[in-house]
Amino acid sequence: QVQLVESGGGLVQAGGSLRLSCAASGRTSSAYAMAWFRQTPGKERDFVATITWSGGSTSYADSVKGRFTLSRDNAKNTVYLQMNSLKPEDTAVYYCAARYGSALSQPGRYAYWGQGTQVTVSS
Repeated sequence: QVQLVESGGGLVQAGGSLRLSCAASGRTSSAYAMAWFRQTPGKERDFVATITWSGGSTSYADSVKGRFTLSRDNAKNTVYLQMNSLKPEDTAVYYCAARYGSALSQPGRYAYWGQGTQVTVSS
């Protein structure tokens, strides 16, 4: 089992930046991929980015490519989502997720989830 705690959300103006963190605890000795998803009221949870256990491979949704960067520090069991050039349409609750095995973009393939952190981008 892995427990996840997100932090770093908040209110920012369009064009600004935020960095989200997700700290993992529990059975972190096994290789696990991590990902970020986001969700707005009444909509499904959308894929944002994912990263492999080694950190050597990342994948991004087209809507955030070139603006968001996902990285991880396995010594700290933490992943970071650097979000630059934020747009009002990035407003959502952002969720961190983990799974043992490969990095995937489908939320249903992730067994472990954080509680979510709100990101609000004002125009």
